[in-house]
Amino acid sequence: MSEDNLQIITLSRKFEHALAFANQVHAHQKRKDSGAPYFAHVIGVAALVLEDGGSEEEAIAALLHDTAEDQGGQAMLDEITQRFGETIAQIVAECSDTLISPKPPWQGRKEGHINALHTARPETIRIMLADKVYNSRNLLRSLQERGDPVWENFKGGREGTIWYFQQMYQVFSETQTGYMLNEFARNIKRIEAFPNDCDPEPLE
Repeated sequence: MSEDNLQIITLSRKFEHALAFANQVHAHQKRKDSGAPYFAHVIGVAALVLEDGGSEEEAIAALLHDTAEDQGGQAMLDEITQRFGETIAQIVAECSDTLISPKPPWQGRKEGHINALHTARPETIRIMLADKVYNSRNLLRSLQERGDPVWENFKGGREGTIWYFQQMYQVFSETQTGYMLNEFARNIKRIEAFPNDCDPEPLE
């Protein structure tokens, strides 16, 4: 989205509530690639959504996009509905690849989610694209810092993770344009090329 089309929005107490709630829900989680607090991820995804012109509702859904999948399934989704409304809960549901615990096997779960995203609402696609931009940035950084052992933290390994990113890119490219889609494409290529592409300079 161009800067000319961006509208300044004022984030309300509802956003502040979601920020605190996401922090509470993810308080004991860490990122599998970096070990950083998981809360950093949801803040980063919400920031990308807002920078792309997303609404407050989209930013709240971005803060909560992993809560149901990772921290409570349907019961968590019901709580999100009660706290933040049906629309946000529906977006969070579409962002979730499963609400079942323990989670089904990785490959089938990802294939099912990819197929479902073809008919997901635009708000969900924007959040999922922001999520994958953030994830691919962090994976690149982790590869640069620690090399191939990083793949041991990913259930899909190197091949499965690259396949998943490629498939998600195809879904996003059906409806999305702009800097996030372009960055995701560049990041995938750099991940595929690692360690031949191991430039330690920060991503733009």
